[in-house]
Formats: sequence, C-alpha cells, structure tokens
Amino acid sequence: MTDHISQTPPHMKANDKVILYDGVCKLCNAWSIFIIKYDRAHAFKLASVQSPEGQALLKYFNMPTTHFDTMLYIENNTAYSKSTAFLNIVRLLPTPFNLLKVLRFIPTPLRDWCYDRVALNRYRLFGKYDQCVAPSPEHQQRFL
Repeated sequence: MTDHISQTPPHMKANDKVILYDGVCKLCNAWSIFIIKYDRAHAFKLASVQSPEGQALLKYFNMPTTHFDTMLYIENNTAYSKSTAFLNIVRLLPTPFNLLKVLRFIPTPLRDWCYDRVALNRYRLFGKYDQCVAPSPEHQQRFL
C-alpha cells in the first residue's frame, strides 16, 4: 500500500517519519522498543494504532481502524505497509540492521506473504496485552 496525499497527515510535521504499530501486540511492542534502542538518530516517531493519533492517521490513509494486520510506516505523506514498511524502516537504522534492505530484491508478493504469516499469527505466537502499553516517561518524546 502506498497512498500519497498532498497535505501533511494529522499530528505529523512535514519531515516526520512515523511508525504505527499494534499497541497490544507483544511482538509489535518489542519492535517499538527495538526502534527506540537502535534509532540513535531519532529519525522515527512511534504511535500505537489504538491511540487517538494512530486512529487519525489510519483514517487519513483509509486504513481499517478496528483490526490491524500490518504495521504502517509514514514518510513524506506516503504510507507504506507490510514488508515495504519494514524495509523502509531498516534502511534508516545503523549497520548491521540496515543490511536487511537487501531483502528488497525479493519480489513484493513473496515478501508480503511471509510478512502476513507472522502478522496474522502474532498474538498466538508472541502473545497479547490486555490493553495498549503506555510509553515510559523517558521515551515519551519518541511518540506522537
């Protein structure tokens, strides 16, 4: 998915790079912790899809607001989903993580099929929180 819209999405500034993730998914929360730890340049902002900011962004890009089958990455008013979102994120992380960008050479349908297998089974494989996990105070500025 790649929707390009001319105006800046809600809650974002023109140069923001935002990762939307499922705030009750344990795997997704581990991913957000990983981003906070290794995004030393603070290139990314995070928002859970359950938050008011996340819901507004989902609506803006015409994405479902009640079920979440993919992470969404927003950069330059464009939303990327599934494996393309993942690859656009890792390319901006430091080495060795940015080396994963070579996966871009795998055809998108195959990459997304693999992504979907994990995404659709993430609660069963990794677990789920009862409610959205709030960011710790020391990382609050990393969230919308």
